[in-house]
Amino acid sequence: MKAIRQIVLAALLVAGIGPLAAAPVDINTADAATLAAAINGVGPSRAAAIIAYREANGPFASVDELTAIRGIGPKLLERNREVISVGGQPMGEGGKAR
Repeated sequence: MKAIRQIVLAALLVAGIGPLAAAPVDINTADAATLAAAINGVGPSRAAAIIAYREANGPFASVDELTAIRGIGPKLLERNREVISVGGQPMGEGGKAR
C-alpha cells in the first residue's frame, strides 16, 4: 500500500499537483487521490471519508470542518493548514481565508 501511495504521489508531482505544487489542494473539489497525496496523514480511506462527508453535507465552509471526519483531529489539521484550501483560498489561523 505504501508503494502505491508513493507512485500516486510521484505521478501527482509530475503533473504539478500535490504538496509541492504552488496552490493548496481545494478540499471541495479534489479527488481522493489528490487529497491522499497532498494532505500528510490522510490516506485513501480518510480521503474517501472527506469526499463522502462533502457529498452528504455539501461543500466545506472552512478547513476546520475536516475535524468532523473520524481520524482527522486538530493536530493533523494544523500540520496541513498551509496545503489545504476551500474554494481556492489558502486557510490562515482559525480556518479563515486569507
